[in-house]
Amino acid sequence: MSNQSLIERSQKVFINTYGRYPVAMVSGKGCRLTDGDGREYLDFVSGIAVCSLGHCHPGITEAICAQAAKLVHVSNLYHTEPQTALAELLVQNSFADRVFLCNSGAEANEAAIKLARKHGGEGRYEIISLQGSFHGRTLATVAATGQAKFHQGFEPLPAGFTHAPFGDIKALEKMITPQTCAILCEPLQGEGGVRPLAKEYLTAIRALCDQHKLLLIFDEVQVGMGRTGTLFAYEQVGVTPDVMTIAKALGNGLPIGGMLTTEKIAASFAPGDHASTFGGNPIGCAAALVVMETMLSDNFLTDVKAKGLYLSEKLQGLADKYPQFATGSRGMGLIQGLVLTDEGIKHGGDLVMTLFNKGLLLNFAGNVALRSIPPLVVSREEIDEMIGLLDEAFSELP
Repeated sequence: MSNQSLIERSQKVFINTYGRYPVAMVSGKGCRLTDGDGREYLDFVSGIAVCSLGHCHPGITEAICAQAAKLVHVSNLYHTEPQTALAELLVQNSFADRVFLCNSGAEANEAAIKLARKHGGEGRYEIISLQGSFHGRTLATVAATGQAKFHQGFEPLPAGFTHAPFGDIKALEKMITPQTCAILCEPLQGEGGVRPLAKEYLTAIRALCDQHKLLLIFDEVQVGMGRTGTLFAYEQVGVTPDVMTIAKALGNGLPIGGMLTTEKIAASFAPGDHASTFGGNPIGCAAALVVMETMLSDNFLTDVKAKGLYLSEKLQGLADKYPQFATGSRGMGLIQGLVLTDEGIKHGGDLVMTLFNKGLLLNFAGNVALRSIPPLVVSREEIDEMIGLLDEAFSELP
């Protein structure tokens, strides 16, 4: 079916919550997508950091089909093998002792918020997050998100959330009150413009949490699962959280998320305190097991780090070539942002559309950076192809 016919059908039936591109994707393989008219695109969005093993990874496809023929769903009143095996792998390869499985990053953050309040005890319910952060689209996670544009039209938001200035540890410390139970942050702000949090800053936040008996929650929904070159970003910053949330790449496209924590903190939840009908669905867990096993295989993450460095250097080269439009690159592993100048920002949206028309999918994050989040299986040749198209787009700017 052609792009136009699918778009027309779609526009007649969906609530208008997405600013969609004029295209209907019908198939994918590796780092490529194909639309309804047969046109191919190099994908450096990967479902917003979701399809980290590429589109239609054969091992995941096989696992999904095999599990679908065996068991699709049972209630969490019962145990299942795929769910248990996944939780074991997550525990074995992180700081955590216990796992709660759900369907998305927003749900994982909701679970973390509820756990922090329950663990904090009576009167301790406030959570401090950071300006520029993004934590989800539910009312509580919108309230936790430190970007006013996501709040507009949904006030009054749930109480108990404040936002500290990015990078200002003294300001954050002054915001701690007797009601505070946790500090919530991303080790790198993806939606906020690909902004890594400095190791010294995260170390200071950890110290504040220890001093005031607060939980430190890391939102690794976007940067977890190998994106930064280690399975989890916290491994690179020398700071261990009390609670961590993951999703996106965990299922390589199937809806699955998780909240991980320690034995002591997990004990604050009792049966009935939290739940998810579809959380830990057998098919999603079967896919996630392949993701985990692949990412933990020899040299996979080492290669991600190396390709991330290669991508960063190439983006920096573009910034050096076009200083009127870009100042440099920043990021970790294979989440890299080309930071634009004020002049470049004026063209940000147009650049993304120009690249789309050239067959490259990229997005504009935080109104400040062109964000590259390709599948982790991307090749250096595909990185070179992307850089070439970006070079073309810059050269065509007025």
